[in-house]
Amino acid sequence: MKWFKLLQAVVLLPACGAITLAAVETVRQLLPTATEKTSLAFLGGYGLWLLIFVALPKPTRTYVLGHELTHAFWALIMGARVGGIEVGKDGGRVQTSKTNWFITLAPYFFPFYAMLFIALFFIAHWIWNLTPWFWVLFALVGFGWSFHVTFTLMLLFTVAQPDLKSQGYLFSAIVIYLMNLLTMLITATTLSPALHFADLGASVWQNTLLSYGWTLDKLLLLWQHVRHAIGH
Repeated sequence: MKWFKLLQAVVLLPACGAITLAAVETVRQLLPTATEKTSLAFLGGYGLWLLIFVALPKPTRTYVLGHELTHAFWALIMGARVGGIEVGKDGGRVQTSKTNWFITLAPYFFPFYAMLFIALFFIAHWIWNLTPWFWVLFALVGFGWSFHVTFTLMLLFTVAQPDLKSQGYLFSAIVIYLMNLLTMLITATTLSPALHFADLGASVWQNTLLSYGWTLDKLLLLWQHVRHAIGH
C-alpha cells in the first residue's frame, strides 16, 4: 500500500505546479482590490492573529478541538459514524466507523474556524441582512485562516503526526499543499465579487494541461538521453 501512495504522490507532483500557477493568477486578479475595505479587513485579521500567536500563550486546546472536529465533520459527510471525541493539550482523538486519506488529512488543509465564521456569518446575514458588515466577515476569515496556518505549520514541524505517517509523508505533504491552495482559491472565489468560478476552473484546467504537458515532455527528453547513453 505504501508504494501505491508513493506512486500517487509522484503523479500528483505536476498538479502542485498547476495549482500554484492558478493561485498566482488569482492573486493578480485580486491586486486591484487590495485597497478595498474587505481586503484590508482580511489582512488586518490575519496580522492580528500573527501578533497574538507570537506574543501570547498559544491556545493549543482550541486548535486540537478544531482538528478533531474537522476529522468528525468530514467523516460524517462521507457517511461514517462518529463516536466520542477526546481533546487534550497534547493531542486528541475521534472515533469514526471508517476513514480514508481525505478524513485523515482534512485538518491540515481545512481551516475549521475560518469556515465556521463563514457559515455563522451567512446564517446571520440571511436573518438580519449584514451587507454593511461584510468587512467583519473578511476580518474573521483572515483571523481564522492565520490561526489555521500558524498552528498547522508549528505542529507539522515540531510534533510527530500519526496522520501523516499513516498516509505516507510525501503523499501527505503533496496533498496538504494542493488542498490548502485549492481551498483558498475556492473560498476567495466564493467571497470576492472580482472572481468567478468559470475563470477559476479554466485557469486550473489550462495550467494542469500545461504542467503535465511540460512534465511529459521532459520525461520523454530524459528517456531519449538515457537510450542514447545506453546505446553507446
